[in-house]
Amino acid sequence: MNGSFGQPSLWQRIKPIFLGFDLPLLLAVLFLCGLGLFTMYSVGYDHGTRFIDQSRNMALAFVVLFVAAQVPPQRLMALAVPLYVAGVLLLVITALPHVGITKKGATRWLNVGMVIQPSEILKIAMPLMLAWWFQRREGQLRGLDFAVAGLLLAIPVGLIMKQPDLGTSLLVLSGGLYVIFFAGLNWKLIVPVVLLAAAGITTLVLSEDKICQPGVEWVGMHDYQKNRVCTLLDPTTDPLGKGFHIIQGMIAIGSGGITGKGFMKGTQTHLEFIPERTTDFIFAAFSEEQGLVGCLVLMAAFLALIFRGLMIAAQAPTLFSRLLAGSMSLSFFTYAFVNMGMVSGILPVVGVPLPFISYGGTAMVTLGLALGMLMSIAKSRGLMQR
Repeated sequence: MNGSFGQPSLWQRIKPIFLGFDLPLLLAVLFLCGLGLFTMYSVGYDHGTRFIDQSRNMALAFVVLFVAAQVPPQRLMALAVPLYVAGVLLLVITALPHVGITKKGATRWLNVGMVIQPSEILKIAMPLMLAWWFQRREGQLRGLDFAVAGLLLAIPVGLIMKQPDLGTSLLVLSGGLYVIFFAGLNWKLIVPVVLLAAAGITTLVLSEDKICQPGVEWVGMHDYQKNRVCTLLDPTTDPLGKGFHIIQGMIAIGSGGITGKGFMKGTQTHLEFIPERTTDFIFAAFSEEQGLVGCLVLMAAFLALIFRGLMIAAQAPTLFSRLLAGSMSLSFFTYAFVNMGMVSGILPVVGVPLPFISYGGTAMVTLGLALGMLMSIAKSRGLMQR
């Protein structure tokens, strides 16, 4: 008898690796990536090799997505504590005198044979850690457990803000807060915080004339952070300086009208009026060329991605998987909302990229890893297109 009789073929052995990917989620990601490359070619064709480099970044992100999707949620849970501890230790080391690398007044980078930004690790490690914590406390949650979760969140956020890096600290904070919210945080604790924040913002707007005067110090904030908030409140006070970014972004968005100026025809973009047009302010360039219609299509694609991620979270088999998938899904909302908000002048400029659209290797790899974990959770339930 042939010794190979009954043995599975090579395709039969590797077939499970390619099965189980959530098709609606994958289609939403592919559409956004295609829109991102389309935009990058238009706004970056005269900006070096940005289009080619971004294509490479996306290819790498899909490799990361594919590999991460093969890791079962149980294995992801085992990585939560080591990854969190490693990320926090790297943040502490970065903060040590003469150790971290300082650029433009911010100490955010560390040389470990190659230059890395430890705070990027926490974008993934933070929701993993908190999801692990609440999984351990399932069925016996008390107020103290939420307090411990708050402490676990406050440590890395505080270290990142000290660098200073307001944008990344906001993303890490929101990722952790989403986990805490989905874990069952009482609305009686949420509503007062929301009302207090609303009152603070109202007070800030009404007292802008007084608190934004030269020489007035803001407790707990750096001068550049104060300048960003004051510039947001009234960018016309320094139209050629600190307010230039916001004003040019709003001009570009408004000049796009309903249907936009057309592919590669953005005047604000190609006459170099829009700063960072391939990174933080790419939404302004996109809006100028594609108009309101293009913006609505882009927002609809993000909503499709987010809602599909939340559906995966709702059908996940364990509390850990549900919390992790929910946090990862809403993190895409935070990225998109903060970027669009800061470009259109309703939020301070904090250096948050627009997912799949903005240029950036590290950001694309982080997105690929987050999507890979979502795919892993979807595969754990065998979710198929519905």
